[in-house]
Amino acid sequence: MSRPLALTIGEPAGIGPDIALAAWQRRRDLSLPPFYLLADPEFVRRRAARLGLDIPVAAVEPRAAAASFATALPVVPIDVDTAAQPGRPDASSAPAAIGAIRRAVADVLGGAACAVVTNPVAKHVLYRSGFAEPGHTEFLATLVEEMTGRSAHPVMMLWSPELAVVPVTIHLPLAQVPARLSTELIVETGQIVARDLERRFGIARPRLAIAGLNPHAGEEGALGEEDSTIVAPAVERLRAAGIDAQGPRPADTMFHAPARAGYDAALCMYHDQALIPIKTLAFDHAVNVTLGLPLVRTSPDHGTAFDIAGTGRADPSSLIAAIRLAARLAAPAEAAVARP
Repeated sequence: MSRPLALTIGEPAGIGPDIALAAWQRRRDLSLPPFYLLADPEFVRRRAARLGLDIPVAAVEPRAAAASFATALPVVPIDVDTAAQPGRPDASSAPAAIGAIRRAVADVLGGAACAVVTNPVAKHVLYRSGFAEPGHTEFLATLVEEMTGRSAHPVMMLWSPELAVVPVTIHLPLAQVPARLSTELIVETGQIVARDLERRFGIARPRLAIAGLNPHAGEEGALGEEDSTIVAPAVERLRAAGIDAQGPRPADTMFHAPARAGYDAALCMYHDQALIPIKTLAFDHAVNVTLGLPLVRTSPDHGTAFDIAGTGRADPSSLIAAIRLAARLAAPAEAAVARP
């Protein structure tokens, strides 16, 4: 890989720093691609010492990161003095998390890095600082538009070797889902998923399974009209566009092994319909992937885990999976860069 991955610090008081250090420590055994951490180098050194890790930290610029990766954890400074203690976010937390994300996107769009891997953030900490976006995904789209002038519709996919799921509506109270769900939203989401499965994942003809909203996909209207009036028309429009879309399917029979063998990604109508099955099947190694952007972004599929930050008990498996998937998805573009 010619360019390194840009890894953000996430919430400094959470486990992001811990799992970044652990991932670098296992770089040789796991043959991980080069990455650099966007953070305050002194903060990273303090966290390593607290964890009892003898890990050298090299403050570098992105283009020097790959050369440093074998012997030291490359850290690109974000010019935010970070003082948060494990489990205790402070006034430096939000500026550090936001500054790292902003710099990572700029580095990828500017050609210094090949992909963004984001550590978990604490939304309530960001909101207290005046952060206006609902979350990471929406902020990435805002940054892309700000830096390129191109609008984007980001789509969240949770991916694992066992299952890939996409929630069409994301962080909404369940009572608001029917009003926010629309045929247009399902179609646009399905088109983005099919396009990126083909372009980034190399699946020649992606197969999408579309879940129904209601039990039994509405039971012919007896358990709700939305599946016949909203979801089914979306499936027909996706098929008319040449996409292999199936549904609406009853969600309770979509996720056993024989059913999963029949599709490449499941489009689900709301958050828990998507996340419960993948976290049941792949809790430790599922990866959050943002589709619909002109860059590769992955993230661990877990939160900040304030209760175990700084203890050495955090499992880096999901971050390692996110690093590997980011490198895989960025590989075609990296091969093109490497050609004379």
